[in-house]
Amino acid sequence: MIGFQPYETFQLLIETGGIDRANTLLVAACDAYSRRPKPMPTERMQFEALAQRLFPTASQTARARAAAKLARSPHLSPILENLVVENIGDELASFLENNESVSEELLLNIVEGGDVDKVALVAKRKDLTKKLVGKIFPVNSRKVYRSLSENRSIHFSGPYLRAISKAAAMDQSIAHALAAREDFDKAYLLPAFFDLKEEDRIEVLKAFQDRKIPRTKMHRTYEHISVATAEFTQAMMKLLSKNRRPEVTRLLTQITGLDEVRCGEIAHDVSGAALFVVLRAFGCNEYDGLKVLIHATAHDRNSSSALAQYTRLFKQIEPSAMVFAMSVWRGDAEISALAREASSAPISHEPVAPYSRRTPTLDKAADSATDAVERAMQAVQKLRNNKAS
Repeated sequence: MIGFQPYETFQLLIETGGIDRANTLLVAACDAYSRRPKPMPTERMQFEALAQRLFPTASQTARARAAAKLARSPHLSPILENLVVENIGDELASFLENNESVSEELLLNIVEGGDVDKVALVAKRKDLTKKLVGKIFPVNSRKVYRSLSENRSIHFSGPYLRAISKAAAMDQSIAHALAAREDFDKAYLLPAFFDLKEEDRIEVLKAFQDRKIPRTKMHRTYEHISVATAEFTQAMMKLLSKNRRPEVTRLLTQITGLDEVRCGEIAHDVSGAALFVVLRAFGCNEYDGLKVLIHATAHDRNSSSALAQYTRLFKQIEPSAMVFAMSVWRGDAEISALAREASSAPISHEPVAPYSRRTPTLDKAADSATDAVERAMQAVQKLRNNKAS
């Protein structure tokens, strides 16, 4: 083959010429091979034998230069691909991401090798097969999942959707990358809701329109405490108008059953998106809900467009959907439950009669209420008593 034949001559030069000669020969041979049209099998075998002999004897700089030249060839065998990956150095990212001729076998070997940096590079490729995707997802690394979240050639569904949504809840970069994708179901970013930008939070809420919502134990709770919706909204308006957000936090903790840290995030969320979830879960309509949001949202900007969006959301999103959202935040439900068939019984959110101590058998579900439910009921009763006084 022109450029490095006969093999014996190169072998002699290696043995007698020293490392400088080996460096020159390696770079020249790789450059010659990359410029060739499709080589014959015998030519490829000759070059493989030559390259395997030259690479170990050359300096690190020469190996990197030679591998970079060799990487340009569209006719790399598995042996030559491995030599490129092992020696190309800083240009490995470009090789793995952009070289269309890289074989699936090489990519599988890289993934199975467990080098997180290399697997993350493979995860960015646009031609990943189902087999490769199946090998990449079990690699427990934020780097890898960041690459997967940015790879728009991958459509997340089934176990992959559950895995990437869990990763988004733990890594803001993944959550932001998924929020920027038009093909991703934004509802699955609910666990990462408080890490998202305001506009992305709105998109998460919109994703709950016209969906089948699985029933959770919180639904029954909110059917009971929704009788105090008016008292709740008035208390919220009073506290927010005076910017008494620590007291809002305590009230939300009593009413919602969420932990104090989460309630603090809701109370201090000046975008209003998190508070919308609570208000709509209580059954607030757009008239009462907006009165609270006006006091809760930031006043240093024109919020008319944001409030207009919330007006539509109050009309288009059912309270049951936001109760489910709070269940996810509370840890009572997994966001992956959206993929399963919702309860066959329709979710009713009509206010029911207040729990009566004189008729404890009126509702068996109330008798088996959890401590969190009882605390919420007591807080609601306190709100009603305060209004009466």
